[in-house]
Amino acid sequence: MSFFDAFNANWHFKSNSTLPITTNSTSPNSRFSLTRRCTRLLAGLAVLCLFLFFSRHGPNIELESDDQSLADQQTHSLPPLYEKYHDYERHLPQHDLSLPFPEGRDAKFFWTPNHVYNSGWGNAMQELLMNAVLAHTTRRALVFDNFTWERDAPDYSTYNGKLIPARIPLSAIISGPMIGAPFPHGDPAPRAVSQEYFKKVCPNTTIIDCMEVNEHLRLNNSVPALEIFDRWVEKLNSIEDPCVEIKLDSPQLFEIWLFGSRRILSMWPILSKSPILSEFSWSPLILQAAAANADLFAPKSSSFQFLPSYMNPSGRLPTHTTLHDVHPILTPKNLDPVPELLALHIRRGDFADHCLHLGRWSSDFNGFNQFAALPDKWKVPTDITWGNTTEANLNMYLKACFPSIEQIVEKVQNVLADQRRIHGSSNELKRVYIMTNGDVEWLGQLKEALMQVKKWDAIVTSRDLKLSWEAKPVAQSVDMLIGQRARVFIGNGFSSLTSNIVMFRMLMNLPPEDTRFW
Repeated sequence: MSFFDAFNANWHFKSNSTLPITTNSTSPNSRFSLTRRCTRLLAGLAVLCLFLFFSRHGPNIELESDDQSLADQQTHSLPPLYEKYHDYERHLPQHDLSLPFPEGRDAKFFWTPNHVYNSGWGNAMQELLMNAVLAHTTRRALVFDNFTWERDAPDYSTYNGKLIPARIPLSAIISGPMIGAPFPHGDPAPRAVSQEYFKKVCPNTTIIDCMEVNEHLRLNNSVPALEIFDRWVEKLNSIEDPCVEIKLDSPQLFEIWLFGSRRILSMWPILSKSPILSEFSWSPLILQAAAANADLFAPKSSSFQFLPSYMNPSGRLPTHTTLHDVHPILTPKNLDPVPELLALHIRRGDFADHCLHLGRWSSDFNGFNQFAALPDKWKVPTDITWGNTTEANLNMYLKACFPSIEQIVEKVQNVLADQRRIHGSSNELKRVYIMTNGDVEWLGQLKEALMQVKKWDAIVTSRDLKLSWEAKPVAQSVDMLIGQRARVFIGNGFSSLTSNIVMFRMLMNLPPEDTRFW
C-alpha cells in the first residue's frame, strides 16, 4: 500500500475521535483547587521571566525563514508552544474514572518522571519505546510526558543560541499506543494517559528507586537488556498499588549504556512483535510536512490524488482538528519505500567533538545499528586502553562518525557500485536527500561533489524543506520518516537518530543491504 493510499484509508474515520474528560465526585477536589492556584501563580512568574528574558535577548529570536510569507513572520516571531496539542492530550477519552476495567477507577499506571531530558529526540524516543513496552507487558497504563529539553524552565529554552520550546507534546511528533491510541482489539492493556491525569487520580504513589533493580546490572556488559527488562516486569507485577512511579532523581531504567551497545538487540524479538511498534505512526503534523515536500525528493509520478485536501501541497492549510489525532495513520507495515531515493544522514557542527570523544573511549555503534544482517560492521579497536587512543584510531572514528566531503563521496560511490552488482541496471537511485544540520556553504560544496559522481535528478537537504511554524521544531522527525522510507539509506552508526531509522527499516523488512553506514 502506498503512503498516500494508506493515509486516505485510515484518515476519515479517525478524525475528531476524542471525548472530553469526565469529572465526578470521586476526583480529589482539593488537589484540583491547589493546582489552579499554583498554575495562576506560576503563569504570572513565567510571563515576568519571559519578559525579562526577551528584553535582554530579543535580538537572538529567530524569525521564520525567508520562504514563508511576511504575514507568517509577523504572526509567529517566537517558536510554537503547541497549546492546542497539550489541550488535546488533556482531553483524551481514557481520562475518565467511569470507564470499565482495565481503565477508569480500576486502572493501573506506570510513570517514569526520571525520563531523559536535555537530549535529542533520538535518545528520548529509544527510552520512551522501552518504557512503553514495559508498561504494556505489565498491563499498566503508560504515563506519558512531553519531549523535554528543560524540566523546570519557562516555556522557552535555548540551544546553540536559538530559542526553542522547552517542552513539546508527544502528539505533535508521534501517534499510536505510546501517546494514548487504543491497542488492537482483544489486547487487555489500558491506554496511555497524560502525566497531568495521573497526578490527579494518583495523589499517593508507590515510588521505586531505579537502583533497586538496576544497580548491579546497568553497567555490566554481559547482562543483556532483556534480563533487565524481565527484572522490571517481575518487579512491577509484584506491586499491588495501581499507582507506581520511578524516583525522580534515579537513573533511567533503560540507559545509553544499553542503547549504545549490542545488549539492546536481545529485546528485538519482543519489540518487533509489540503493538507499541507495530501500531506506531508519525503524527499528522509530521506526515503532512513530509507530504508537502514530497515533490522535492520523490519521483514526479508520485500522486497526491488520494490525500485529504490539507495534505495536498496545493490544498488548504491544515487546521488543528485535522492535525490532532493519536490514532496511528500510517504504521510501518503500510509504509512503502520511496523509489529511486538515496537518503544520507550527515551530522555536522559540534558533533565533531562528540565523535572524538567516542574515539577516545573506544565506543561501539549504537545497538540497533548492529543487526547481524546489516553489511557494514564496526570493529572496536582492541590495541588501546579505555580512555586512550591513537591518531589513527581517531581518524577511523571521524571517517565513520564525521566524514569529510571526500569520504562521503567515496562511500556513495561504493554503495552505488554495490547496488549495480545486486540489481544491475534496475532500481537505479536518481535522487539524494541529505538529513543534516550542516551549514549552507558546506552543503553547497557537498552537492557539487555529489553531482560529480553522477547526474542526479535532485539533491535535496533538510534545509531545503518548506516547513510550517509548528513543524520546524520537530523537523528531525520529518527527516526520520524520509530516511525510514528511502530505498537506500546511509546513516551514522554512532547516532541514535540513525538507530531509530534502522529499527523501523528492519521492522518494515527492507533488504538489509539497502541500509548502510559511513
